[in-house]
Amino acid sequence: MPILIRTALFVPGNMPDRIEKAFGTEADVIIIDLEDAVPLSEKESSRSNVREKVTQFAHRMILVRTNALGSPFINGDLNETIIEGVNGIILPKVEKADDIHDINKLLLEAEKTRSIPEGTILIFPLIESAAAVQHVYDIVSTKTKPKRIYTVMFGAADYTLDMGIEMTMEGNELFYARSKIAIACRAAGIAPPIDTPFMIDLKNTEALISDAKRAKELGFQGKLVIHPDQIEPCNRIFSPLPEEIKMAKKIVKAFEESEAAGVAAIQLEGKFIDYPVVKRSKDILALATAIAKKE
Repeated sequence: MPILIRTALFVPGNMPDRIEKAFGTEADVIIIDLEDAVPLSEKESSRSNVREKVTQFAHRMILVRTNALGSPFINGDLNETIIEGVNGIILPKVEKADDIHDINKLLLEAEKTRSIPEGTILIFPLIESAAAVQHVYDIVSTKTKPKRIYTVMFGAADYTLDMGIEMTMEGNELFYARSKIAIACRAAGIAPPIDTPFMIDLKNTEALISDAKRAKELGFQGKLVIHPDQIEPCNRIFSPLPEEIKMAKKIVKAFEESEAAGVAAIQLEGKFIDYPVVKRSKDILALATAIAKKE
């Protein structure tokens, strides 16, 4: 079943008060972060915050960003935070297909320990380096048993650091990586990816909106956010407009009527309508329905 992810809000795992506030926002997904947002001295103690808040807010879509494979914290992160109510993990520093097989083995062990059905915990690989972008199709098309990867997320801060380039307001430096990530997800038949947070100027809402629009145009379904003020603009950008919903309903209705009469290509208000256009219209209506159910 598709998951509504227009916005996914990061919150530091070592700050229970901020985690509590995050669940009061309109973000579609809450990400409790055990990696970059948590100092080394608090990584182990932060896991209890995850367990407490997941139990408290199990009705919400909750992801945990663990530490990377090969770190001294990954086993503890999984053993102590994979509990009922966690929907998936964001795995940082993924660069090759073998990383997916390795994390799948660890997740199977954690699920078994917690008596959680196999495959419950989804994987959201974080693509944040040149190697990850280069190998992204191999990563997203990796077959595991059970199936784990829902989609990937893009981390532009580490990607640009790895490339030795600067993030800009215009975002031209991210065009290739974003395009390759979105194409890889589509080619592999998984859900559209989630875009990088906008971090250049947290007070510049117009720049955030422009950045989100660029990602949407390239095939991303939503955006990672790092401040509650970013949620409403991004939810709006990644939601269909009322006129889009209205037109989608017209297209589906007109096409179904013409198809019943034996015609599979029509014109509607000057637009050429065939099966791909109808599929797009149905996707818009499905997204609108998911948003309406949440609200």
